[in-house]
Amino acid sequence: MARKHAILDGFASRFSGVASSSGGRIALREVPFSAQLDFRANPADGRVVDSVHKALGFVLPTDPNTAATAGGRSALWLGPDEWLIVGGEGEESLLTRVLHTALGETFGSVVDVSANRTVIEVSGSAARDVLAHGCPVDLHPRDFGTGRCAQTLLAKAQVIIHQVNDAPTFHLFVRTSFAWYLAEWLLDAMTEYCAEEPIGVSVPLGGQESPSPLRG
Repeated sequence: MARKHAILDGFASRFSGVASSSGGRIALREVPFSAQLDFRANPADGRVVDSVHKALGFVLPTDPNTAATAGGRSALWLGPDEWLIVGGEGEESLLTRVLHTALGETFGSVVDVSANRTVIEVSGSAARDVLAHGCPVDLHPRDFGTGRCAQTLLAKAQVIIHQVNDAPTFHLFVRTSFAWYLAEWLLDAMTEYCAEEPIGVSVPLGGQESPSPLRG
């Protein structure tokens, strides 16, 4: 079977150099191929909520801009009756089956949107400061801590930001067509926290090598 290529495979060497050059203050990596399903249902329907809880281990969050996580899977609040259900690689069919079963004959929808976005993980003590360079959301821990999420812009790219732990670690869900641009922006925003620039080349899928704009 042919190896799958992640959208940001060409950034691997530059991403891996960030942690060492920043003295561990920040780390950057892609989390590719996560299962992502857009789920719409009535949050007041106890049968649906209970069914999801029993199958996936979390209660669908109803507070705006919050997320629930259990067993490596998450539900991110997108609206009063809409969530992004996130799972591991290859779990699309499993999650689709679980959510359709939960809905039964009630109104709602399950749409596999896994191919729409990739996930960029930004972590470390300087992560919040780096994101603040291009994000209008107040990411201070008093307002945005573990279990919070938001649909916003980062460097003018539409993203969903999810803080997954207190390290802090953030998952940035970005459309694949903007992933290359956002990766370059993040690397540029991180240079002030690095002893040296994470030099290298970024190789787009099916394209030629593109010299890093951060190289001297």
